Formats: sequence, structure tokens, C-alpha cells
Amino acid sequence: MTDISPLAIVVLAGGISHERDISLRSGRRVADALTVLGHKVTLLDPQAGLLLDLTTRAPDVIFPVVHGATGEDGALLALLETTGIPHVGSRGGPASLAWTKPTAKELVRRAGFATPNWIALSKETFRDLGAASVLEHLLTALPTPLVVKPSQGGSAQGVTIVETAAELPRAMVEAYTYNSVALVEEKVRGTELAVTVIDSGDGPRALPAVEIVPVNGVYSFEARYNAGETLFYAPARITPETASLVSETAVGIHALLGLRHISRIDLIVDDDGLVWFLEANVLPGLTETSLVPQSIEASGATLGDVYESLARAAVATID
Repeated sequence: MTDISPLAIVVLAGGISHERDISLRSGRRVADALTVLGHKVTLLDPQAGLLLDLTTRAPDVIFPVVHGATGEDGALLALLETTGIPHVGSRGGPASLAWTKPTAKELVRRAGFATPNWIALSKETFRDLGAASVLEHLLTALPTPLVVKPSQGGSAQGVTIVETAAELPRAMVEAYTYNSVALVEEKVRGTELAVTVIDSGDGPRALPAVEIVPVNGVYSFEARYNAGETLFYAPARITPETASLVSETAVGIHALLGLRHISRIDLIVDDDGLVWFLEANVLPGLTETSLVPQSIEASGATLGDVYESLARAAVATID
């Protein structure tokens, strides 16, 4: 018989990354949705003393919503495993693989999925080999348009669309502001999609894809979190055949990377119908303008019911 008694849940949100404010907004939304269903929810900000606090409180489950390096690089999730308290989301090792974009892209490419050609370049190499020479070779190997982004990070911070060679130097500087390694990749033109994959204990499945159409053409940090700057279509305006392929691709990548409970897989479908992998998010945003909540609502489920199902799946997981 399934236990439906209320759970004691600690929602972790905040941290010290560039995405702290977004994380806090996500955490409040999750906490509110679970509280409405009768669960005893405590919202905690990861800081000194957290691990002792968690073991003292001994909740039934931890629901981390810590975006950026402090939550998604795998370290926090690995430490949560040491507490013996179940937690929603991926384990530390797979999270670390997904967090490092060039690593995730290489694993995905080796498995036969399409991903844009790229070069990952450390700030030291860029400097030591001569910026002008490196830029020249980059433009030969990867003709514009390009996307330049930090090799680790989220919420489009430090991301630049490069349409001309003259824009590349500034794009590199912007990426290095957020991380010591920049990822330079070919820009694939097409329909940009975000696919939420959830697993409440019966295997991973994709929710309806969300189509992203930025008003100014670039899905920037501001376009992600300021209402009215991006048009979203949930479900996406794609054919049933394409939707099936997109779902299959997202679930396949979720499983390939060893992710658990919830992820968001970002994809582009080009004009020929080919699905391209961009990146995987192990602790995706759950704010009022985020993509995962839109996908959940498009599936006909409620946020609270899905978050509760993930919490109960974590409790039921036997490592």
C-alpha cells in the first residue's frame, strides 16, 4: 500500500553563484506548491553548518533547487548523498558530467546524437598562444554564426551570439567573465526547444516540449526571467513526428548522462528535422517564467503533484 502521509521536506535554494536570486525564486515556488499539499516544508539556504543542520532536522527528503556552480557542479549533490537523507535529483557524478558542457557534448556525440561542432578553450591557452592568432584559427575552423558561452554555467549568463568576426573578441571576454573555459560552437538555426524529463519511479519520460521564441532574437538572461521578452509555446508548434523524435532524444540523453528524477534537455530542430543537443540541466529553473513549470502545465499535471511525485520517488529510491 502506498504511503500518502505528509512528508518533512527541506527545499534548498540560494547559494552563492551568479544565479542565487533565480534559485531563491525557484525554491519559494517549490516550497509553496508542496506546502499547499500538506507537506511540512522548510526552506534552507546552503551555507556553513548546512550538513549538520540537515542531519539534525532529519527530514524525509531534500529537494535541492540550487542553480549555478554551488548546486549543479555535483559537489553539493555528492555531499547530500553522505547524509543518508534521500534527495530529489541526480547524484553528484552524473551532475558533474552534465554541468561541464564540453564533456556532456562529447558523451552525447559518441553515443550518436547530433550536437553542434565546438572548441573548448581555456583562458590561459587563449592568452599564451596569442589571442589574435587563436581567434583567426577559430574562425577558420568554425565559421560564423557562432555561440560563445562559459563551459559551465546557466541562465544564459556570459552567452553571446556571434554573427561577424568582429564580434568574437568581445564574446570571448564575456564568457571568461563567468568561467575560465569558453565553449565556442557553431550556431544551428532552427526551432529552439526545452524538454523536461521526469522519472517518478516508473522510468524517465518526456513532458511536452516548450518552444522558445525570444522577442529580440536572443534568449538572454533578461529574456528568460523578465515577463514579455520571450514568447513560449507549450506544447511546441512541431509535428507529432518531430515531437516524438524530440522526446526520444531527450529521454535518451537523460539516461545516457545518468541523470535522475528530473532534468531539462535543451535542443534545436533544424529545417531538415534533425535534432541537435545543446546542453543538459540537472537542477533547472522552477520560477514563474521558467520552462519546466510550463512543460508540466502543458502535460495537464499540476506543479505540486509533480514535485510531490519526485519527492516520493526519492524517498523510495534504494541505492
